[in-house]
Amino acid sequence: MINNLRYYLSICLCTLYVVAFAQDFSVSGQVFDANNEPIALANVVLLAEDGSAFIKGTSTEEAGYFEVNNLASATYFIKITYVGFEEFNQKIILRGHLDLKNIQLNEIPESLDEVTVIAKKPTITRKPDRLIFNVENTALTEGSTLSVLKSTPGIIVSEGGITIKSSPATVFINNRRVQLTSEEVITLLESAPANSIKSVEVITNPPASYDADSGNVINIIMSKNLVTGYRGSVFTNYTQGVFPRYNAGTSHYFKNNKVNLNVNYSYTNNKINRDQDDTVNYLDNSNAIDEIYESNVNRNTWSETHNLNLNFDYYLDDKNTLSLTSTGLYLPYFKYQIRNNTNITDENLAFQSRFTADNLSRDNKFNIGTDVIFRHDFENSANLSFNGHYTIYNYDRNQNVITNNFDMNNMFVNRSEFNTVSNQKTNIITGKIDYNLPISNTSNFDAGVKYSNINTDSNITRLDIIGGSEVVNTANTDAFKYDEKVFAAYSNYSKSWDKWDLSLGLRVEQSNIEGESVILNDTNTQDYFGWFPNASLSYRIIEDASIKANYKRSIARPSYTDLNPFTFFLNENTVVLGNPNLVPTYIDHYVLGTNFLEHFTVEAYYKNFDGDIVELPRQNNQTNIIAFTPTNLDKKVEYGFDFIFDYYPTNTWNLYFVTSFYNISEEANFGEGFVEQEQWSNYSILMNSMSFLKDQSLNVNLTFTWVGKNLQQFQTVGDRLISELSVSKSIFKKKGIISLAVEDIFNLQDYDTSTRYLNQSSSSFIDDDNRYIKLGFRYNFGNTKLSTNERATSAEERERLKDLQ
Repeated sequence: MINNLRYYLSICLCTLYVVAFAQDFSVSGQVFDANNEPIALANVVLLAEDGSAFIKGTSTEEAGYFEVNNLASATYFIKITYVGFEEFNQKIILRGHLDLKNIQLNEIPESLDEVTVIAKKPTITRKPDRLIFNVENTALTEGSTLSVLKSTPGIIVSEGGITIKSSPATVFINNRRVQLTSEEVITLLESAPANSIKSVEVITNPPASYDADSGNVINIIMSKNLVTGYRGSVFTNYTQGVFPRYNAGTSHYFKNNKVNLNVNYSYTNNKINRDQDDTVNYLDNSNAIDEIYESNVNRNTWSETHNLNLNFDYYLDDKNTLSLTSTGLYLPYFKYQIRNNTNITDENLAFQSRFTADNLSRDNKFNIGTDVIFRHDFENSANLSFNGHYTIYNYDRNQNVITNNFDMNNMFVNRSEFNTVSNQKTNIITGKIDYNLPISNTSNFDAGVKYSNINTDSNITRLDIIGGSEVVNTANTDAFKYDEKVFAAYSNYSKSWDKWDLSLGLRVEQSNIEGESVILNDTNTQDYFGWFPNASLSYRIIEDASIKANYKRSIARPSYTDLNPFTFFLNENTVVLGNPNLVPTYIDHYVLGTNFLEHFTVEAYYKNFDGDIVELPRQNNQTNIIAFTPTNLDKKVEYGFDFIFDYYPTNTWNLYFVTSFYNISEEANFGEGFVEQEQWSNYSILMNSMSFLKDQSLNVNLTFTWVGKNLQQFQTVGDRLISELSVSKSIFKKKGIISLAVEDIFNLQDYDTSTRYLNQSSSSFIDDDNRYIKLGFRYNFGNTKLSTNERATSAEERERLKDLQ
């Protein structure tokens, strides 16, 4: 008995020894695609023989190699997967080291795309405060993020910026504000691939969680990434307007189980032209024409811009995430040249004299904003986040102005010259805490607090050139210090039940502001408290018909530059003035509308602006100087009716039409008398978006925008027709995109303006550099199906950073 026990024990020990020794076997190989290109970060998994139990796994290296070690002698089932490719499956019998050599993965056939992806068309979800355009897994994601916005109902993208109807829109990515100028935002979105966009939210009534100065909002929602790996892209654009322009960049994204890393860089080299013809009728005391100044102005700007965006997420564990976001803009080269020739005549157009004014400015700027975010997720699906933000901004301008004067015989009389050196430094620090609580599947509550502190230090020195030497002009030399503190808190509640949708929110903000003109020894202090409620309610009458009502109160604070009291001379007869006495604008916005028959929307709206901030050109009839001055209007009201039609005749053709009839009235007291003006206008858009070819790899967008005669800042602006045709084609198995865009097809985008009230009488014709042809190419590499953590810094205070005049 004992001998038998010893025998079996010896057998077991030997078996365990052999098994333990045999654990050193391995499987290796190298993974390629059909073009013999190695595939990095493909998933390699070993399963039990029946495929039911996971044994071990790894990922391929940069050159496509993989190796799984410490395996026992057994029969396994190996599975190799990579998004966009068919699975590789094979049974293997491991009796030693096994090298599978080269393994080829085949791309999923295009016919499968037609079933699973291409056949899907974008869908629209309408909520009381927003429209949600769902584009995930549609043909639209084959282009750029900008091309998706161009196809989103209600959004208009033009050279001048991004608007919702006729109002400027603030762009967010995953609820974080993109802190760049309109032109820079367009460049950023044009360089970002769209294959990770889930939806676009067009928010016309932002909830209280958005800052009180948020007007219309475009929020781009990125898909949640579930796949580890690497993705990258490079792009370039060439634009031929009056002068050529260039733009190029690259984007890189990496994710594993612990980190998300996203880095984007772009470089832009522009030369932009603008021609303008101005006529100013200077008046005598009886408002009869005394002198007429007719000016031909040519403006050219040369610029080189570097943009860098970094996003980093580190998953501490399943419940805690630490994130870093940084956006940097560096403008090392900016040259701004104005050539002005002005003829002066009497009321009968008899020539009296003329002058030329040449302005040459050289600028540089850097703007770096960084956010650090910590988020904790609770068991009940609630989450708490802490966000700290810091911005450093520096803008320098050196300007030289030379004026040559000629007499009535067109003979040279004299010359004046001066230099201006100016600088603006701004620091922004913000901190906020946000709490979100899903109460149920149909209701949600969120609340938060925020503190921001802004410090701006500006200075300007004018140096008159007298006898070849620089002499300080003390009347136009000053320094300005600005300090702003804002304390804010908000709460928001949303609920859906039966046929009703409700959203209620309230935001409160306390602002403490102090501006000090150092040389003038003048200090301006403002302290104000504001309540900013918002409410949205909708009711579905029947399946294809609903009504809605919205209300929101918001604020628009003056930019830091507008508050600076400096006088900045473009030339001896044209100046830009700051106004330290500006106060915020309060806006009340009401909307009542209905959606019916799935494709139709009718809305009536009313907006009241209390103290709207506008930059008015004001002529001084005694000094013959035009001064551009930011001013608070006494009152501004806008109301109108919108009619919207959105229809998909087929899965590959979207037809969108909107027409808006609206009235704007403005009132102000300028000291010389009270002025009230109003104007009815029409704003219409017709957009066609179409996809062609069997795989829908050819996309065409044709858009016409009509802007009728309207009132802007006591100026009547003439009719305009904005037209754009854009075409994009996927190539290289949809890894590459070539694009062509033509702007202002009919050359009807230029416009006239006229000013006629009290003792103001002037007109202009603006010929912008907005007629162009643009060619673009983008190539995606790596795992092109990956999603992204791309976002931008979120401090709303950065929005009011404004370049020196």
